[in-house]
Amino acid sequence: MDIILSNSSAEPIYQQIITQIKAQIMNGTLAAGDALPSMRVLAQQLRISVITTKRAYEELERDGFIENFAGKGCFVRSQNTDFLREEGIRQTEELLARACEKARLCELSLEDMKEMLELMYGGDTDE
Repeated sequence: MDIILSNSSAEPIYQQIITQIKAQIMNGTLAAGDALPSMRVLAQQLRISVITTKRAYEELERDGFIENFAGKGCFVRSQNTDFLREEGIRQTEELLARACEKARLCELSLEDMKEMLELMYGGDTDE
């Protein structure tokens, strides 16, 4: 499991861990039943506090991505495909909201935004 932390990111470290583990689960890098490193081991690998890894794991468990078995460790939870799709949609909406904020600051029109999205998504949809 690869996690790369950025000290220059505005995102808190625990959130960077959550984001990267969720992404690895959603893209299949981590599969149902895969063991995650213990909180202590992950903290040592990343050179961060165990409290930080504990918070990340607790939120991942609360969100239904992992499950913790006392004395055995944390494992990737079997995922419902609808749940994964919904999480992907939620993340997309979040990114689009940030893009819209930037576009408004640049006084970019909705038509220009639509054109950009069509180009980035995969070309002209009229063809």
